[in-house]
Amino acid sequence: MKAIRETLIQKLVKGDFLSGQALGDELGVSRAAISKHIAALQEMGFDIFSVTGKGYRLAEPIELLSEEKIVSYIDKGNITAKVEVHNVIDSTNSYLMRRLPNQNLPGQVCIAEYQSAGRGRRGRQWISPFGSHIYMSMYWPLEQGLSAAMGLSVVAALAVSDAIKALYNIEVQLKWPNDIYLNGVKLAGILIDLEGQAMEACHCVVGIGLNINMPPKSAELVDQPWTDLSSAIGAEIDRNVLAAKIISALIERLSTHRQTGISTMISQWQAQDFYLNKSVVLVTGNNATRGVCRGINTQGALLLEVNGKVSPVYGGEVSLRGGI
Repeated sequence: MKAIRETLIQKLVKGDFLSGQALGDELGVSRAAISKHIAALQEMGFDIFSVTGKGYRLAEPIELLSEEKIVSYIDKGNITAKVEVHNVIDSTNSYLMRRLPNQNLPGQVCIAEYQSAGRGRRGRQWISPFGSHIYMSMYWPLEQGLSAAMGLSVVAALAVSDAIKALYNIEVQLKWPNDIYLNGVKLAGILIDLEGQAMEACHCVVGIGLNINMPPKSAELVDQPWTDLSSAIGAEIDRNVLAAKIISALIERLSTHRQTGISTMISQWQAQDFYLNKSVVLVTGNNATRGVCRGINTQGALLLEVNGKVSPVYGGEVSLRGGI
């Protein structure tokens, strides 16, 4: 089944009409089976239409992500271990986590065109239509142990900001603990997965989901305000170029983090902090705490001022919202 869908994807992205009968004959299945596979691809976000007598066709051709192109675009000096591109995967983070402890090299990257079980924070689904956005994960070992993981969301968010600024001269906003905003609504999210012991070397996977060109059908499934990069700049985005720039920026930021933590990044974060010095509501379970956001500390914790007292708030099952 997967092989048939992979073949259909490779044929459809060229933008030509494909005969259902001819496809069935070539792949050794019935025309009805081809129709079911096409329906499944439509559920994945493919904008496929059919014309009687001609067959199936994509509304617009798609330029697929390419391992070769991405690697060729990565900045010299920021070479990563390996880049894998998958058409269909459950989750790029989950894929790299399954390969622990010995099947990943530092800086190894997994990118997918579609995630069947994309994840956001707190177990939320990450809507992942095919060929529309960037779903990327990078493996990074933490020799200092889990304590070194503090602030990794800050590192990853700044890396995405670096890439977007370099390519499109756009300043994004950063929202603690793991969101990237543009014009006040969500553009991207960060997901950090960890495995290991507190005082021993451990494993980290940094996941990034970045909206590039949201299909209308997928937009209906998103449960919060959002934007995408192509709309923001009013032009098509070359996802291969952008993916390479994010990889380069992430390698650079993670290397700095390994040496100095986020101490040198705090002022950069604060310059783009969406809620800095604004009234906010911190939600933990059923509890809501009102205060003022005062940025972050050197561990990547939120600094929340309540009744004149500033205290650090660490990540986890918390959510930050604008105050009223």
